[in-house]
Amino acid sequence: MAEHPAYPVGLRLTGRCVVVLGGGQVAQRRLPALVAAGADVLLVSPQATPSVEAMADAGEITWLRRPYQEGDLADAWYALIATSDAEANTRASAEAERHRVWCVRSDDADQATAWTPATGHSEGVTVAVLTTDARGRDPRHTAAIRDAVVEGLRDGTLVAPHHRTRTPGVALVGGGPGDPDLITVRGRRLLGEADVVITDHLGPRDLLAELSPNVEVIDAAKLPYGRFMAQEAINDALIEYARQGKSVVRLKGGDPFVYGRGMEEVQALAEAGIPCTVVPGISSSISVPGAAGIPVTHRGIAHEFTVVSGHIAPDDERSLVDWPSLAKLTGTLVILMGVGTIGKVAETLIAHGKSPDAPVALIQEGTTAGQRRVDATLATVGETVRSEDVKPPAVIVIGEVVNVGPKTAKTAAPRQ
Repeated sequence: MAEHPAYPVGLRLTGRCVVVLGGGQVAQRRLPALVAAGADVLLVSPQATPSVEAMADAGEITWLRRPYQEGDLADAWYALIATSDAEANTRASAEAERHRVWCVRSDDADQATAWTPATGHSEGVTVAVLTTDARGRDPRHTAAIRDAVVEGLRDGTLVAPHHRTRTPGVALVGGGPGDPDLITVRGRRLLGEADVVITDHLGPRDLLAELSPNVEVIDAAKLPYGRFMAQEAINDALIEYARQGKSVVRLKGGDPFVYGRGMEEVQALAEAGIPCTVVPGISSSISVPGAAGIPVTHRGIAHEFTVVSGHIAPDDERSLVDWPSLAKLTGTLVILMGVGTIGKVAETLIAHGKSPDAPVALIQEGTTAGQRRVDATLATVGETVRSEDVKPPAVIVIGEVVNVGPKTAKTAAPRQ
């Protein structure tokens, strides 16, 4: 007669007695989930791994330091049998059957009354995978299915629509430096759940192609506004769509709070009473030099790095950067939005004591398929930008770290 498949069910173990026999690797893997479920865990075992012993020392579980004895399962709701003594496992399994205790056996799944599924979690959802065909039971296969489903939920490639009313609001998501693979897992998931995405030209554009056709994508650069009203128009759009009950993602390049004017949007949303979630992103100030083989710090060379905006020239009265002080630093200087002003920046730094021979690297379109690195010195960088036709966006690195990496080393290749 064909074997019937197991019936899947979720056990609510909060405050209920769970007995674990054996303190080895199986227990070490299973105990954290049982503790997280709120179970009152009793471990029965003469020995335990250091990790299991640490759980007992911390009071997370109760440990009886002896072998299994008849009666250990009398008060249990659920039992995990995982000792190295096959005869003890058989006796414990028989006791569980007599007391009608659901029992998992690590040594012989066919003799158990319950199986442990391969489980994973993603934002309030537990994924559990069981093999239904006993003849082809393969734990690695079920684990691989579990991993694929959980990863899809986390990165937004597997999206299940919400049929219950969602709380409208805005997620301010840092998209990273450009390569779509460098957005955070949470950021990608929120993109997959969005009704509206408001993006700008520095957001990772390839991510937009992965969105569902029913998602409304708005290019912030094309919102109608007067010459000096760009940010206000974006704020108004975020508020308007959120008030329509839609889930809105504001997708920015890098990190929202690193020259992204993210706090201005958070403040506007707060004043309007709109809930806002901030999802940090990988800043181009660190990731782009790294992708080009440049560490912003290195032992014996640079103990600090400073990130500044170069969008306003040093001789402009609006500049808030203390360039004379920066010239005296011995560490790494990273300049964002500085392609148009790097000539004046270099002149100012040299005038206040920075060596004209200080190495400079310009990394254009870092982490994308168009990434390229152009090297210069502080004395030549202004002319190099013109002769090499360096265009924004580009990250500029000044300091000895530019020459640390091997010139032939391969840097991280962006996704094509």
